Amino acid sequence: MSVPPLRLGVNVDHVATLRNARGGLLPDPVRAALLAIEAGADGITAHLREDRRHIRDDDMARLKREISKPLNFEMGATGEMIGIALATKPHAVCLVPERRLEITTEGGLDVVGQQGTLAPAIAQFNAAGIRTSLFISPDREQIEMAAQLKAPVIELHTGTWCDALIAGSSKADAEWKRIVEGAKLAHSLGLEVHAGHGLDYASAETIAALPQIVELNIGHFLMGEALFVGLKQAIGTMRAAMARGRAKAESNVGQA
Repeated sequence: MSVPPLRLGVNVDHVATLRNARGGLLPDPVRAALLAIEAGADGITAHLREDRRHIRDDDMARLKREISKPLNFEMGATGEMIGIALATKPHAVCLVPERRLEITTEGGLDVVGQQGTLAPAIAQFNAAGIRTSLFISPDREQIEMAAQLKAPVIELHTGTWCDALIAGSSKADAEWKRIVEGAKLAHSLGLEVHAGHGLDYASAETIAALPQIVELNIGHFLMGEALFVGLKQAIGTMRAAMARGRAKAESNVGQA
């Protein structure tokens, strides 16, 4: 297979988290999105949660109105959120599991168990010309069901692998194998494959070497790095890491 370009989606949720910690209007997540695009982001991701703990409704409306790159609207598959997304008309929606008590998204969406809820939502978005991505763990049954439901895109949850890497756990190799096999399976089923959650410079470089993956979505790490080096440099360093990984993918395909 040829190696497609690798896109970077930048999540601006935690600019809103910082704003909301004190109230008021600053820092502005829309300004962060515009700076991220200027620095090389291919798209912007924002998660409108049921409890509005970070991104708010007005943030989503302004992002859709003001940014020049695709908007990826992360959301739970609830009636309220489906209505907001259909009214906002982002480039894409990414359906994720959501619990009020979680600090961050804790795992992949159970597509198999929730197919009755997801199927009509995906159909609505497909009819509206909005691409649907399902945020799932790299498990065969979840990937196969995503294809059956006619979701054009999946995003593989990389958080378990990244956590194992940081902890130096022996589970890291097994989790990496799941990602590799999941990406291959999804690609063979005609799904576009994205990846995200917990990625840093090193893990992004590693996963960029998988030719089936065409987009990485990264937020918390980049915003944390931006506190020390600025958003432009953080994104530039991330893009360089991704480019190194992609070069390995091209080399591997060329030698195959």
